[in-house]
Amino acid sequence: MKKSIVGLVVLLALSMTAKSQVKINFEVSFIEPQAHYAEVEMNISGLNKDFVDVKMPVWAPGSYLVREFAKSVEGFKAQAGGKAVKAEKIDKNTWRVYHAKNAALKINYRVYAFEVSVRTSFIDDTHAFLSSTGIFMYPDGMLSSPSTVKVIPYKGWSKVSTGLEPVAGQQFTYQASDFDILFDSPLEVGNQDVFEFNAAGVKHEVAMYGGGNYDKERLKVDMAKVVEAATAIYGENPNKHYTFIVHNFSRGGGGLEHLNSTVLGGSRDQYNTEDGYNGFLGLVAHEYHHLWNVKRLRPVALGPFDYNKENYTTNLWIAEGFTAYYENKIMLRAGFVNAENYASNLAAAVASVENTPGAKVQSAAEASFDAWIKYYRPNENSNNTGVSYYSKGEVIGLLMDLEIANATKGAKSLDDVMKAMYLQCKTLKRGYTDAEFKAMVEKISGISFNDFYAKYVNGTQAAEYEKYFGFAGVKVSNQNAGKNVPYIGLASRKTEGRMFITAVSRNSSAWVGGLNVNDELISVDGIPVESSLERMPAVTGKKVGDVVKVAVSRDGLPKTFAITLKANPNVSLVAALDEKPSAQQLAVRKKWFGL
Repeated sequence: MKKSIVGLVVLLALSMTAKSQVKINFEVSFIEPQAHYAEVEMNISGLNKDFVDVKMPVWAPGSYLVREFAKSVEGFKAQAGGKAVKAEKIDKNTWRVYHAKNAALKINYRVYAFEVSVRTSFIDDTHAFLSSTGIFMYPDGMLSSPSTVKVIPYKGWSKVSTGLEPVAGQQFTYQASDFDILFDSPLEVGNQDVFEFNAAGVKHEVAMYGGGNYDKERLKVDMAKVVEAATAIYGENPNKHYTFIVHNFSRGGGGLEHLNSTVLGGSRDQYNTEDGYNGFLGLVAHEYHHLWNVKRLRPVALGPFDYNKENYTTNLWIAEGFTAYYENKIMLRAGFVNAENYASNLAAAVASVENTPGAKVQSAAEASFDAWIKYYRPNENSNNTGVSYYSKGEVIGLLMDLEIANATKGAKSLDDVMKAMYLQCKTLKRGYTDAEFKAMVEKISGISFNDFYAKYVNGTQAAEYEKYFGFAGVKVSNQNAGKNVPYIGLASRKTEGRMFITAVSRNSSAWVGGLNVNDELISVDGIPVESSLERMPAVTGKKVGDVVKVAVSRDGLPKTFAITLKANPNVSLVAALDEKPSAQQLAVRKKWFGL
């Protein structure tokens, strides 16, 4: 037994030594950026097998969809000792390279990059945005290996912006301690407008591509306020430096979080209006909050990652939904919205979920788990069958925050839960389980959350918004209450002068009456359809229970439907702060606002 143990220790030591000797270096260049290509060279040394499998990830963390990045790879070839060696593709995203234990292996391939989004690479003659999971391959079984990346900018390009650590003395060369770090570090290459600010003891770089009517000095001040407000929730900022990569287009939006950077999509003309400017700062707040929530305070399933398949979790309602909720809190605490607007924005968020038919079908936990097949693959019926884990999670965050503050008479809030879970993940060096998060909520609040979870997390019960807002002395009312307004319950779009149905709401007049998506709307009671049916006098002039005749063209054939008008079930919520709250309501409100 003793000899066996000694032998095992030696074997493990040799294995670890062999693994530690493997070196992986990448070089990325651009020969034809106008054609949207990156040239990638991957050098691997220290291999001790007859072959190595290299794989391209199939998805990008933070965006829960299998995107099949290998589809954009071409020209894969390999050399060992300066001579071509056999390489064959063995599955959709894996290439096997035979090298007869040669110490040095060079792999070359090209990547086509022409999809504008915060999660996919894009290259043209003005810049290259490299989303790492769609650019760099990894040797199978070696995700923990370090690597370096050398970028050779195209002629006339002079800057690289990334969260990766630079290699001292080597221009445009960066290092990653493992592939999780590399894949979590996008790169912007070109002539982006770069400026810096310091906040929360951290240096922040902002790399603006695409121009725009932004004021750099104003952004430095206001983005710093966002950073400080977010950091105050957790008591520490874990980064040494942080990079904002901002893509400004004629129309743009969205963001994707990374460990010490983010990619933001914006409209280049949004910065000189209050709504546009605050919209950008709200996006900054959302993505910056992610450096804690989901990147470090994370579900146990989300890291270390399996880049070869889906990574399932039922907790995206926390990871994304709570971040959507905290976007509002950060904007309030940074001084960009006032208390009244804060409450109104959250009332509108509740209304949005209440008005989604699918919220009565799919729970927040189910929406999280099925993100891979539903959220990023919507169809014409998605609104009837599901709910966004962003939207539902935001509402759950609101309700949970107020429940905790009320249970503790204003002593604690969701902030305390988030900070405690962040520190727990940091200490344990792993993500949290469903049970652990719920247990922390109950520990902080001092009450059971079994019923809460049954209703709002694992169930589909409508939010008791009057009760929860009432904890903080906020009165919320439904402006549609008692109006009994008739409605059809469909969405439409005008194409080349013709109006087509694009969605039909579950149990609406249109749903029950038999109208379908893709029907061309011709007339209502003989009156030609030229705008939305909901605004036509032929509908608005009727009463609930009246019947209208809707003529359509379906697959080129005329059809007429008798539609019985039902009452509009949607809510329109408005919030107002009670000017004479009780002592406990005032304590809850103060803790909730955090001002």
